[in-house]
Amino acid sequence: MSSSYISKSLKYASKDIPAGFVVFLVALPLCLGIALASEAPMASGVVSGIVAGIIVSWISGSAMAVSGPAAGLTVTVATAIQRLGSFNGFLVSVLLAGAFQILLGLLRAGVLASFFPHSVIKGMLAAIGLIIILKQIPHALGWDADFVGDEQYLQTTDQETTFSEIIKAFDRLEPGAIVVSAVAVLTLYAWSREPLKRHGILSMVPAPLVAVLVGTQVSRIWNHLFPGLALTGAGGHLVSIPSSGGAFGIFTSLPAPDWSYLGKGVTWEIAIAIALVASIESLLSLEAVDRLDPERRVSDSNRELVAQGAGNLICGLVGGLPMTAVIVRSSANVYAGARTRLSSFVHGVFLLAAVALVPGMLNTIPLAALAIVLIAVGLKLLSWKLLKQMWRSGFEQALPFAVTLVAIVATDLLTGVAIGLVFGLMIVIRMNHQSAITVVSEGNTCLVRFAKDVSFAHKPSLKKILGHLPEGSDVIIDGTGAHFIDHDILETVSDFYEGAVQRNIRVTLKNLRSKRMSRWGGVLHGKLQEPSIGQ
Repeated sequence: MSSSYISKSLKYASKDIPAGFVVFLVALPLCLGIALASEAPMASGVVSGIVAGIIVSWISGSAMAVSGPAAGLTVTVATAIQRLGSFNGFLVSVLLAGAFQILLGLLRAGVLASFFPHSVIKGMLAAIGLIIILKQIPHALGWDADFVGDEQYLQTTDQETTFSEIIKAFDRLEPGAIVVSAVAVLTLYAWSREPLKRHGILSMVPAPLVAVLVGTQVSRIWNHLFPGLALTGAGGHLVSIPSSGGAFGIFTSLPAPDWSYLGKGVTWEIAIAIALVASIESLLSLEAVDRLDPERRVSDSNRELVAQGAGNLICGLVGGLPMTAVIVRSSANVYAGARTRLSSFVHGVFLLAAVALVPGMLNTIPLAALAIVLIAVGLKLLSWKLLKQMWRSGFEQALPFAVTLVAIVATDLLTGVAIGLVFGLMIVIRMNHQSAITVVSEGNTCLVRFAKDVSFAHKPSLKKILGHLPEGSDVIIDGTGAHFIDHDILETVSDFYEGAVQRNIRVTLKNLRSKRMSRWGGVLHGKLQEPSIGQ
């Protein structure tokens, strides 16, 4: 760790420590919920969060990214555990996945992050924001059937969809949760007003932290006044940390890797799958977080892969779930005012201290208060400013953005991003297709100009252009701006040239014969001689 990192972390400690506590409050139910959805021991999710905070934060290539167990891996993890028939065996796959990620980082595979279009990244951020809002509405209303942090449209816990879950929540309103949510909203609003912002001490305390603390106190008062309508852990309305065996009791039963699985092919197959999925999600998150960073710092993606690999290797050894860099916690980190990686480290320390020493104190925090904090994060990501910016940027940017947004909300993060990337690629191909052949007409003269690389894919449009030229016209086919002209294009021009005299069309060819048909040295077809008719 360089001295510059340490000095900057100390400089912004007054911002990073409170922000780290906010991230901890958001991360704790996410760690527990993701472990539950993955059909893994509850402690394994917390262990992953602790390793991510205390160790990975200092190795990471990002100052603002927060890592931990990811909702995008729940299906992969649950399926892998079922296939192996043992969580202990699964830990070997996690360990190997970490080693593969370290190798990917050393091979500089992080460069792949640069290939994600900005329109897709922005669409992903907006989609995550919308998902957070939609998924947290039921929790804010007191319906806590689905685990906190679920990002999939079809929920694995109760087989509801994102929207049907909201409808069900309105049928089962919980008065106490609504009161807590309303007070948390008012607290966030009041804390962001100018008078409090100007107050020296109060300005150092993040609004989300105040909202959670006030919401917790309101929940206690409500439970005292209306015991029949109390928000309880048994009802699933409060943070629920497993507690057993006193201090550090949650860690006493952590499983160890079963090394006998090292010789099974399925273990390695699962390890490769986890490494690839976790690496892609981490790189996506890294690109997204860099766009949220107020200082616009550019993260080292190769270093991030090494950091994630180291974290997963350790998780495999100590009984944790696989981790990635995650957008929700990272967004909460930015929203809470963090400036350096110290905030991520602090969140890991708080996770360790909370579950090891004082789990009972945290089990009084209502999920409704956390839901309001997350909804505020979602509104930051799905900003009206971003939507207007993308709308005004032209269809080649707006369409991939919109497709990515809708696809992620309707499926899951990786599937939606893949759809957005394919759609974005189609837009690029279409734009390139249109710009490769341009037509300019003036009076009886028509100029057909080739640019860039003109491949066989442009043959249909070229035939259409040449076929619609009026009889008796003067046509100039100019290849000056082309770097490469495919053989099929030259054959099409040749066929048009031979038939042009029948249509009384005068043809001029410019700079076509000098163009190579391929990198191996093929030249223009002998039938096309320059200069031609009309010279």
